[in-house]
Amino acid sequence: MGKKKTQSVVAIQNKRPSSLFAISSESVQSDRYWRWGDDNMMPYALSLMSRRSTTHRRIINDKADYIAGKGFSFNDEEPLLRELVGRANGAGDSLREVVCRLAFDKALMGNAFLEVVTDEEHSFLSLYHQDASRCRLARDNEHVILHHNWQSFREEEASTLPLYPRFEKQADGSLRSVVHYKEYEPMFSHYGVPKYIAGMGVSAIAYKTDCWNISRLDNSFQLSGIMMLDAATDSEQEADEIVRQAERHFAGNPGQVMFVIREAGEQDNSRFIPVGSNNEGDWSKLHDQATSDIVIAHSWFRSLSGLDYSAGFSAERILHEYEVALNTVILAEQEELLAPVKQCIREILAVDASSLEIVNRPPTRSKPIYMKVWEARKADGLEYDEEDERQQLYLSEITKYNVTKIN
Repeated sequence: MGKKKTQSVVAIQNKRPSSLFAISSESVQSDRYWRWGDDNMMPYALSLMSRRSTTHRRIINDKADYIAGKGFSFNDEEPLLRELVGRANGAGDSLREVVCRLAFDKALMGNAFLEVVTDEEHSFLSLYHQDASRCRLARDNEHVILHHNWQSFREEEASTLPLYPRFEKQADGSLRSVVHYKEYEPMFSHYGVPKYIAGMGVSAIAYKTDCWNISRLDNSFQLSGIMMLDAATDSEQEADEIVRQAERHFAGNPGQVMFVIREAGEQDNSRFIPVGSNNEGDWSKLHDQATSDIVIAHSWFRSLSGLDYSAGFSAERILHEYEVALNTVILAEQEELLAPVKQCIREILAVDASSLEIVNRPPTRSKPIYMKVWEARKADGLEYDEEDERQQLYLSEITKYNVTKIN
């Protein structure tokens, strides 16, 4: 695996050059881009929301991990393929790390961007993840504009790359292109929309119910109420001083307290009138309902989000929901992410990448790994042969994890 000394770019060399991509030196004006959201700050808003809602963030993290899998299986007779899986770019990222970041961006923002780097001879291939929040589509619909901070955009600090399959020659001599992944949504032609779009409101509810609990904790769970003070005041300044004295002597750090000052009588009738709240149950139900709706909006499953562990750990339910998630969500997302990668490997490195697949492992096992294959088949009610050499293997032997060589 040789290295090209330009911008610490890739290291997967190819000795079979081809000329499949048109080279263009055209560029686009960086102020001509499609806004992502009404104020162009949609990625920032989505990212902020994911940092505030615990369940929402957990689901995004878990979906990215499941989609990235446990590594890759491939034909070990292709050394270029093995090197790309182990080191996808000059930054030292493995292919799984790149795919995991793409899956995270796509789950969070409905969009993901993969930078593909090669040269005119197609002697190497590098794959870089580009932070989706840094990317905007140019109005020519053929370029991606990258900037480190769109809140203070400066054209001279931005860079422009073509959309795949177009490649353009850069100042360092490399050819670069960007693959744009996006979730389809009617009426949105430039950017994708995250699958949980209908759950943004309930994510905000879950965040606000958490804030309510934090506020109660900060106030030491003391009741809110009205402080009635008997005091004669001659001016507004004197009334404010009475309030401040009452805060120091009576309020401490309770909940919300409203002070009412009235004309003093013969007796001092100052007192605190608590305002009772019997809606704790309503708030708890609201939070639970919001949590359930978040899971539904993500097209995900409760047991895969760690939501039902408090009620007991059910390995069978986890395995069942994992199988459903695998066949309805995970495999489809993996195919979408890997399709352009395989195409680039095939066209740039001239290597058959059809054997490249993501290895999926369930989060738990229903059978101990020290069981033999025939014992496991017997437990499942399947045909088994105690004399068959293949069925004499332990489950631990046939499920052994090997990220670089799984045939």
